Amino acid sequence: MIDTRNREEAKEHVLRMAREHNVKFIRLWFTDILGFLKNFAITVEELEGAMEDGMGFDGSSIQGFARIDESDMVAMPDPHTWCLLPWRPTDDNTVARMFCDIYKPRGGHFEGDPRYVLKRNLKRAADMGYTFHVGPELEYFYFQDSKGTLGLDDGGYFDMTSSDIASDLRRETVLMLMDMGIAVEYSHHEASFSQHEIDMRYTDALTMADNVMTYRLVVKQVAQRHGVYATFMPKPVFGMNGSGMHVHQSLFEGDRNVFFDKDDEYCLSRTARCFVAGLLRHAPEITAVTNQWVNSYKRLVSGYEAPVYVSWARQNRSDLVRVPEYRRGREKSTRVELRSPDPACNPSLAFSVILAAGLEGIEKGYEAPDPVEDNVYDMTEEERRRRGIGTLPASLLEAVMLTEKSALVRKALGSHVFEAFIKNKRIEWDNYRSHVTDYELKKSLPVL
Repeated sequence: MIDTRNREEAKEHVLRMAREHNVKFIRLWFTDILGFLKNFAITVEELEGAMEDGMGFDGSSIQGFARIDESDMVAMPDPHTWCLLPWRPTDDNTVARMFCDIYKPRGGHFEGDPRYVLKRNLKRAADMGYTFHVGPELEYFYFQDSKGTLGLDDGGYFDMTSSDIASDLRRETVLMLMDMGIAVEYSHHEASFSQHEIDMRYTDALTMADNVMTYRLVVKQVAQRHGVYATFMPKPVFGMNGSGMHVHQSLFEGDRNVFFDKDDEYCLSRTARCFVAGLLRHAPEITAVTNQWVNSYKRLVSGYEAPVYVSWARQNRSDLVRVPEYRRGREKSTRVELRSPDPACNPSLAFSVILAAGLEGIEKGYEAPDPVEDNVYDMTEEERRRRGIGTLPASLLEAVMLTEKSALVRKALGSHVFEAFIKNKRIEWDNYRSHVTDYELKKSLPVL
């Protein structure tokens, strides 16, 4: 990847790299509304024209894109996202990729493109003078195959064992991400058996949304090369911690972190506290987007470190929003951490609604409630009620019912994505609701 935001310079860079690396094919990437990566390949002979005029495709079969009578779409490659795919041949058939913005044939952004949704919300922040930086922590599991949950190791948090094959997979993944221009800060074993985490370096939200999509694919590619399976399913194993995507975030004005105030007890500015208040107030209604699957709500239960209650604090990891103290007092490191999202969400849509909630708090001057440093899980229901601590939705249905009433989410996603997303999630819930599970058969069949 390159740092310059000048498109013409970026296009020249892409054409030069294609020649120098003998690139034969370029994969054009984009996502549907659920966050599944889509792509088609063009030959290098089409590359220059594609960057000028885009490449047409049929969008009618892409989830949430278009009806069959308005299916023509144009994928416009973003040359700033150019990179070589390190798992493809690198001799005479080198393959590269670029993320695309989706346009309508007669011009104008396509409203159903998740990348465009994020760009619109980032423009809202820019109009207020801010850039939005995020650092998500994506957890995932390695299993021996996709048909079961037999893990590769029995390690725990930060464990290191010489026979841990998963650490080799993790190392190879980090090296591959770095080859693709994605900076990595940490990688380690997580709390559950065969659960791992790789943390990408903090950056702007648009770049990070692309990086999340790349990260998930690279993790799976490396696992597949070694004959195992990697999954970002939020809760694949009953009785163990699920996989989260804690999102660290801050707003900048130029090089100044507007979340920082050296005189505040938490080193948080008034702006940061309003942002936190926005996250807390709107958390229930954005949860269907940050936790979009039926299985997401198997993770959001008490006792497994995932947040359930709507509160914030500094050290307390039972809270929904946390203020990390790793580098207390350092302006660049001041941030807030939203702990509810999971790694199976669509990052463009998740970052959009998170930002929208925070900006709403700033624009309307929301007051953050008192922080809760006590363990919220240990409180009685009466004590939580007395302290004004609400809860996140307990199921996909409950989450969707809150989201479909949310003016904030509709505005953040735009009507096209909002309505398509709600429709899809209701279909998923109905399919789940009517399915007879193994649990029911084991519990009920022998006695009823």
